[in-house]
Amino acid sequence: MSQTSSLLPHKIIGVAVIWNDQEQILIDRRRPEGSMGGLWEFPGGKIESGETIPECILREIDEELGIEIEVGEHLITIDHTYTHLRVTLTVHQCRHLTGVPQALECDEIRWVNLEELDQFAFPKANFQIIAALRQSKEVKGSNFFG
Repeated sequence: MSQTSSLLPHKIIGVAVIWNDQEQILIDRRRPEGSMGGLWEFPGGKIESGETIPECILREIDEELGIEIEVGEHLITIDHTYTHLRVTLTVHQCRHLTGVPQALECDEIRWVNLEELDQFAFPKANFQIIAALRQSKEVKGSNFFG
C-alpha cells in the first residue's frame, strides 16, 4: 500500500445489487451536493461497529429506500482509491421482497435491466460491479437465488 492511500479516509461499505421479479436492478442517483454528486450507484452504505456486511446492507436499504430485501450471495469485493477517499465495497446479490422503493436519501431511483447500466454515469469503482454482474449472469443465467 502506498503512503498516500494509507493517509486517506477508508470506508468499508456494504453494497446491494437488488433484483426484482422482472430481472431488473435497482439503482439510485446521489444527491448533487454530496461526494460524487449526481452519479448513479448501487445502494448501500458504511458498515457500523459490530455489524456484519449483510446486517449493514439490510439496515442501509431500509433507511435509504424503505424496502425489505433478502441478502443473497457475495458477488465481489472491490478496493478502490479515489483522490479523496479509499473504499472497500463488499457487494451482495439481493432480492426485493416487499415495499415500494422511495428516494429517502438520494435524488432518484430506477429499476433498470443489466444491459441498460451503460446508459448511466457511475463512480469508477462501480464499473467492476457491473462487469462482475455480467460475468455472473453469463455463468448462472438469471437464477441468482436458486
